[in-house]
Amino acid sequence: MRAVTARPPRSQEAAIEQMVHVFNVIGSTRHRPDPVWLRRIVEISVRRAWRPAGVARQIWAIGAHGDRTPLLSRIVAPTMIIHGSDDPLVRVAAAFDLHRKIAGAEIWIIDGMGHDLPPQLAAEFAQSIIRVAARATAVSKIA
Repeated sequence: MRAVTARPPRSQEAAIEQMVHVFNVIGSTRHRPDPVWLRRIVEISVRRAWRPAGVARQIWAIGAHGDRTPLLSRIVAPTMIIHGSDDPLVRVAAAFDLHRKIAGAEIWIIDGMGHDLPPQLAAEFAQSIIRVAARATAVSKIA
């Protein structure tokens, strides 16, 4: 949490350094991104839309949203919960709890994944999403 909630940087260069650090802290332990690729993606992101107060607003919004647990039982769409076993921000127990609360949901715990979407797993993510989306299409054809 210290890495994520650190004081906002004062320059774009400092923001790039901080975000690279954050991604290395919260990211996957087994599926590490190429450091050059990670830095380039962060640079593109920061140069496109650097909003120092944005992180603080997001953290406040997460804390202020209230309990949405009662809404989970109303989800009827095919659902795939993808979560990393090594996520330091949202513990894996939360994924299992979510799985219990959404009827018919599938769960995929990825060993060694943190709070990121490792590019090495992009094809597997896509196949999983396609498979679950196909269930939605099959259900809509029946209805």
